[in-house]
Amino acid sequence: MTPDQLAGLSDTLFDVAVGLYSLALVAFCAQLAFGRRPARELVAAGPAPAEPLGSERRPDAAEPVRRWGGVAMGLTVLGALAHAGVLLARGMATDRLPFGNMFEFATAALLVAVVAFVVVAVRTPGLRHIGLFVIGPVVLAMVGTGLRLYAPSGPVVAALRSSWLGIHVTTAILGFGIFFVSGIASVLYLLRSRDGASPGGLLSRLPSAAVLDRAAHRTAVFGFPIWTFAVMAGAIWAESAWGRFWGWDPKETWAFIAWVVYAAYLHARTTAGWRGRPAAWVNVVGLGVMVFNLLYVNMVSTGLHSYGGVS
Repeated sequence: MTPDQLAGLSDTLFDVAVGLYSLALVAFCAQLAFGRRPARELVAAGPAPAEPLGSERRPDAAEPVRRWGGVAMGLTVLGALAHAGVLLARGMATDRLPFGNMFEFATAALLVAVVAFVVVAVRTPGLRHIGLFVIGPVVLAMVGTGLRLYAPSGPVVAALRSSWLGIHVTTAILGFGIFFVSGIASVLYLLRSRDGASPGGLLSRLPSAAVLDRAAHRTAVFGFPIWTFAVMAGAIWAESAWGRFWGWDPKETWAFIAWVVYAAYLHARTTAGWRGRPAAWVNVVGLGVMVFNLLYVNMVSTGLHSYGGVS
């Protein structure tokens, strides 16, 4: 295939990925709407009470819900494959890593978020119920990326023609995608653990607060070393390109602020008085800083990283 054909294939796969994620979103809505409340994690000790005489269990009662969950996960995986094809075809069309502008960075970061969610949901099936709250923002973000950040396939500017592009930018993408899932889990934890939540409401069908809190913490623990390396690699690249490790460029500054916030979150998780909701709020602030760094700093502020903007 010619570079133009590969570029066209990439654009087509982008639309296919959005369509598959949208169908998955509908299936996740059905799973959450028709699902039953999850069983309590803590139950009284002793033998289970006997079933009333004449009562019958219905082992297939949850089958439609499981079916919707399976369909949703299947569509999500298919969407992720198409999503990966977007970057693969674009990289082949341009003969470079497809991380050279905001469109490619955002597309890759959203793919990491989807893959991180799939891995978490496979390891803990109960977390499939948060699919609506992960895939929903992903669909909106992809539509916005396609409408506002799209850039035709082409070579990168001279400043990005470095082997550090594959190290620094790749780890930054991985960190953002993983922290995205962690932040969503913390938001849901705050809602789930809220006093006075309706027992029969939508929130009661989410995983327990403890499960959500554990998922948020574990994904943050996994993402923090990756983000740490991204900041360090950026400093080394800056010294190579500009002759200094640190210059308080807006992008550098907010990347460091994000690092401090996530370090504070992980520290708060081990500090008496900060566990639970206070720590979760710190994680939510970290997600806000990451989104601010991606959107406002790249698209509004000016600095040495402006070449990675919308163009």
